[in-house]
Amino acid sequence: MANVIIYTSNNCGYCIRAKQLLDQKGIAYTEIRVDLDPTKREEMVARAGGQRTVPQIFINDQHIGGSDDLAELAMSGKLDILVK
Repeated sequence: MANVIIYTSNNCGYCIRAKQLLDQKGIAYTEIRVDLDPTKREEMVARAGGQRTVPQIFINDQHIGGSDDLAELAMSGKLDILVK
């Protein structure tokens, strides 16, 4: 199974949408709340090439991007390939 990490913050609609998509597809993930730990935000920004917005999603250490990027992968069928 793939290692999926999603950096989120509280009350983020895009974060909720991304997590719902992963849940619907039965994809397990680790959620890291950047609003609770400033060092995790710094970690996210470094891993995401300077991207500061949430969510930032990684699959097997590959930066996927945000919620729209995840949805695009799911619609194209490429998400299923990445998580296998």
